[in-house]
Amino acid sequence: MEASTHVSLLAQPPRRGSGPVRPAYAKYDDVLVFYRDVLGLPVLAQWRGHQGYDGVVFGLPGTPVHMELLQHGDPPRIPEPHPENQLVLYLRGPEAVAAAVRRLAEHGHSPVPSANPYWPEHGAVLFADPDGWQVVLAPWVFGEESPPAA
Repeated sequence: MEASTHVSLLAQPPRRGSGPVRPAYAKYDDVLVFYRDVLGLPVLAQWRGHQGYDGVVFGLPGTPVHMELLQHGDPPRIPEPHPENQLVLYLRGPEAVAAAVRRLAEHGHSPVPSANPYWPEHGAVLFADPDGWQVVLAPWVFGEESPPAA
């Protein structure tokens, strides 16, 4: 999706402390492409080898909140993904989720099953990023709307 289209899709950023906390990425460059090019998050800053750290800061459109991915070490310590460690993106309605799903499919990504039945019962669709961590696309704005009925 074009950046301008994507800006209107993201409604609420993940709250501090939500989503997976992981210090490194097995496929760092592929992870950058996934969040930057496929999901369309704008890059606000990016660096390599700054005091041993590689990182990127993504803007979460429509908010003053950002998401930062970091890795450190040579080689970095890579934790195993787990289906219950997720990054949840709350989008504005089923149409926004459908647009994101189409964009992901155009880039060769397919939905993955959810270990937690809550997400599909409420219309969310899950994808795995290149390291296998799950991204949930939820069709309601957390704190503004109730989840769609199961």
